[in-house]
Amino acid sequence: MSVFIREVNVDDLERCFEIESVSYEGDEAASKEKILKRIESYPQGFIVLEHNRVIEGFINCGACNEVNMSDEEFKELEGHDSEGKYIVIMSVVVHPKSQGKGFAKILMNHFISKMKKLEKEEIHLICQTSLVEMYKRSGFEYIGESSSEHGGLSWHEMILNLEK
Repeated sequence: MSVFIREVNVDDLERCFEIESVSYEGDEAASKEKILKRIESYPQGFIVLEHNRVIEGFINCGACNEVNMSDEEFKELEGHDSEGKYIVIMSVVVHPKSQGKGFAKILMNHFISKMKKLEKEEIHLICQTSLVEMYKRSGFEYIGESSSEHGGLSWHEMILNLEK
């Protein structure tokens, strides 16, 4: 399997937006403008996975010094500080046609390793109920239900301590 993980660049915008759009329901998907802002604002926190030279998935995030998982403005990278010690994941996504091949696990392992090298302390995320166990397998701890109402859905907060 020819898999390559790298930092995002602006030329990846269309493919990342396509994957985001077909993978998330309704308001849950980020707009093209939000994805572009994430690419331009924090490329070191935005990695893509290529399979046979085609992007099939990605993870993007922001960094901060204080975490509020229900803060919708953070998804616009308001309050983002690339030197922040805490990472908040905004998207972990693999194209539906490429799911079930282990790509999400490969992406997450690479992402965690990269955040450790950047000397971050914690990674935070919110996810749907169906994904809680997947994140636990990557070392995340379940915190509880989130007060976030992003996309009109219910969410669960999870955390990974990188200093253990």
